[in-house]
Amino acid sequence: MHRIPCSRLAALLSLPVLLALGVTAQGHQQHTTGQPDVRSNSVLVLDEGSSRTLMARQADVATPIASITKLMTALVVLEARQPADEMISITEEDTDLGRASHSRLVVGTRLSRDDLLHVALMSSENRAANALCRHYPGGLPACVAAMNAKARQLGMYDTHFVEPTGLSSDNVASAGDLAKLVIAASHVPAIRGYSTDESHELRVRNRTLEFRNTDRLVQNPAWHIVVQKTGYISEAGRCLVLKAIIHGRSVVIVLLDSFGKYTRVADAERIRRWLEARVVSHGSWGPAA
Repeated sequence: MHRIPCSRLAALLSLPVLLALGVTAQGHQQHTTGQPDVRSNSVLVLDEGSSRTLMARQADVATPIASITKLMTALVVLEARQPADEMISITEEDTDLGRASHSRLVVGTRLSRDDLLHVALMSSENRAANALCRHYPGGLPACVAAMNAKARQLGMYDTHFVEPTGLSSDNVASAGDLAKLVIAASHVPAIRGYSTDESHELRVRNRTLEFRNTDRLVQNPAWHIVVQKTGYISEAGRCLVLKAIIHGRSVVIVLLDSFGKYTRVADAERIRRWLEARVVSHGSWGPAA
């Protein structure tokens, strides 16, 4: 049978035919549901005010969450109400975290609890998170136990923590559970402020070090982000959770196991534009998707 070259086939088919086949000019299939083409494997988009799920994919599947863990670490550390200005040293215990992880906080660095919390949330500093948990009342085991107890208190029943940084793939949660964590974290001023700060300078061993946010969306004026956290280990893929104000509504977005460095950010952008378009079309989020 004579085969028609792809280039000739595209020329022969009119645009209406291509659309009927569900193919766009870029060659991607359109979603007949009207939802955006989100590439992350686990997705949840929630309207906080109404508790309405606007989009979900594998939202009840527990999966490794990487440094999203640090939101829970921050919650329990702050709830312990220890002095924010207490100085804490980075020790060898904070470097032995089970896998290689870059850090500019060398052994012997002394920082306040407040500064450690700041860079743990903003720059995802693993040694800072571990040091905070080591200095929790009762030490590291008590801190991790408090993290799991807090998860149960929040109704996060698909969640389990074994350490405070997220470097372990045994720290797992579902997207649905993480939406609850994001909402709880958004009620804490320090977590809101530190997680959305663009940069922070620390004086470390007679040098000034600038730490920057791991989430470039905080610099984007199109976004009004209330709280956010990124995460990555190979088992978890690229992860992003955030709460943002979109058209005057509080929206929680959870994106887990994104492939590629920029996919989670692109997914968040696609979701924001989709929600904005729904408001323009329907005067609200529109019909359930």
